[in-house]
Amino acid sequence: MTGPLAGVRVVVLAGMGPVPYVSMLLADMGADVVRVVRPPHRSARELSQTVGLTEETDVVNRGVGSVAVDLKVPEGREAVLRLADSADVFIEGYRPGVTERLGLGPEVATVRNPRLVYVRLTGYGQTGPRAKDAGHDINYVAQSGALHALASAGGAPRPPINLLGDYAGGGAIGAFGIACALVEAGRTGRGQVIDAAMVDGVAVLTAKLQGLRAAGLYSDEPGTNFLDSGAPFYDTYRCADGRYLAVGALEPDFYREFLNRLGADTTGWPGQDDREQWPRLRELIADAVSKRTRDEWWRIYQGTDACVSPVLTFDEAAQDPHNVERGVFERISGVLHPAPAPRFDRTPARAPSRPPTGLGDLDDILLRWATATVPTGADAVSISE
Repeated sequence: MTGPLAGVRVVVLAGMGPVPYVSMLLADMGADVVRVVRPPHRSARELSQTVGLTEETDVVNRGVGSVAVDLKVPEGREAVLRLADSADVFIEGYRPGVTERLGLGPEVATVRNPRLVYVRLTGYGQTGPRAKDAGHDINYVAQSGALHALASAGGAPRPPINLLGDYAGGGAIGAFGIACALVEAGRTGRGQVIDAAMVDGVAVLTAKLQGLRAAGLYSDEPGTNFLDSGAPFYDTYRCADGRYLAVGALEPDFYREFLNRLGADTTGWPGQDDREQWPRLRELIADAVSKRTRDEWWRIYQGTDACVSPVLTFDEAAQDPHNVERGVFERISGVLHPAPAPRFDRTPARAPSRPPTGLGDLDDILLRWATATVPTGADAVSISE
């Protein structure tokens, strides 16, 4: 097993949103991740199909094994605790109080295994008036204040699919928290409980914007700032073939390079910093870009410092020469997989592979994890016995 997290053992109670994503991130980095799903009558395959996925197309489940356990019976709950006894990380994405009612809360699991990092991935967190409210990505991004900024001038806020809440603010920030806790546990021998809320995670992603707002350099009016489509030199433009060109020529030198290759007489055009004339400048740029196809523009701007890129579809991104050389994507059984990130020179991540099919055997998993005596605790035993 390769990756910087090789040897780290993770138990995940199956869930939606950030839960499978953080599981994939850890598995990509070499962790041995076991997902606990419902019993065979609602197996991993059936659970995937309820959202239109098969096991083969459930990319975020790559590298993650599954075992069926009935949490409604004492034997099932004890089986999960036995897994947690040998684990380094335990992840759940239920509403606050659910695992406590099941007898699987941190007050039980971390007593049995003091080194356990117990992760609670939720939308609103474990505390606060909305802690137990239902929600989805769009709700958490709205709660953080970020959704308000995701609009063009005069337009409605547009949800960023579920990339910002579920994956960036939830899964990625959650994975960062896990990595931090594992480092600390390595020093002290003690785990801890992580309260990873998507609202918190998205909020911390806005740190730079909060500084700009405090300095009077960022307006709360969407579509009026440099990075939110307010600036005409940081936006997308429709080309002659209906495709789009992304322009990010913020710095003066880059902007001059952009204008020099635009093929238009820019004499008399408004200055880059003349905000009052930005609407007029946008019209001029849009008219110039509309004269050529997207790929024609890319041939003109490729290799320059104009900060111009073609807006690619996912299939086009997979075929782009830069992405191909770096192996950013890989097609496995017809399914496009993004490669693990970031990259390590000594402990490379696992190569993308087809997600596992079928369910694993609990006893086999326990035997695989039985490399040492379970950490001390009232009920600690050696699983290898």
